[in-house]
Amino acid sequence: MWLLVSLLLGLLLIYRWYRQSHRLENLSDKYVLITGCDTGFGNVLAKQLDKRGMKVLAACLTETGAEDLKRETSSRLQTITLDVSDSKSVSSAAQWVSRVVGDRGLWGLVNNAGIPGEMAPFGWLKKDDFLKVMDVNLLGMIDVTLTFLPLLRKAQGRIVNVSSIVGRLPLIPGGYNISKYGVEVFSDNLRRELNDFGVKVSIVEPGAFKTNTAMLPIVKKSVEDKWKMLPAETKQIYGEQYLKTYLNNMDLQVLTGSSRIYLVTNCMEHALTARYPWTRYSAGLDAKLYFIPLSYFPTFITDYLLSRNAPKPVQAMQ
Repeated sequence: MWLLVSLLLGLLLIYRWYRQSHRLENLSDKYVLITGCDTGFGNVLAKQLDKRGMKVLAACLTETGAEDLKRETSSRLQTITLDVSDSKSVSSAAQWVSRVVGDRGLWGLVNNAGIPGEMAPFGWLKKDDFLKVMDVNLLGMIDVTLTFLPLLRKAQGRIVNVSSIVGRLPLIPGGYNISKYGVEVFSDNLRRELNDFGVKVSIVEPGAFKTNTAMLPIVKKSVEDKWKMLPAETKQIYGEQYLKTYLNNMDLQVLTGSSRIYLVTNCMEHALTARYPWTRYSAGLDAKLYFIPLSYFPTFITDYLLSRNAPKPVQAMQ
């Protein structure tokens, strides 16, 4: 019995590997637009696809980011400045891309642009703290996708939306976690709708990666600034030790992340170039072996594992 099960499982894995190994031809004729190429995943992916011979349209938030990327890539790669939270900027970028791709349409759109936003505890935040991160990570992604849909339908192309493992689990306070849940829902609905048009939608869910450790001091300072602005009564409820533990946990989450960025960009490349792309890609052993299984556990187990090292407010300990 177990021998038969093992044999069937082995055959299934071999079939799965064989099916996913098929790649498309004429990749050098395909245009791919990537948002958020100044640093991190987007920057690495732009260079990776450029080396593969694809026609990369790299959207950067800053002129400096665009100039740096052009110096490190071939003449095939073209750059444009784009603020995904600004509809006028998105519309202007769409007009430029339309002129570049012409009648071929846009083969790939990688919605990678994102910001961490305020990551302080919910009890320290206001509504406005959620607006900026939602405007970039979710509403900006939606705006870009809808604006470029005619070009994607024309090419019967691919959309790759960068979510996160926090799109499955509530790991981080603030708007970032909420925005990634939104990305998951938007992507799943979009995938079903666009399937009839021949456009495929994939979600990439990275675990913890060291994409931009330079942001850590900035994010930590924003938490400290939120603490300073809290009413004295709220500070008394939480206590100074809560802040210290909270900041230490942020250090651990970032510094223990993987530096193997290619694990994420390889997923993005497969979604763009495979004949049979996956619906979801999980990148990193922490995502595959811990966080995704954990998302299916009973709530009381998940809550225990996620909160065992969390800071405790003074009032709760009394």
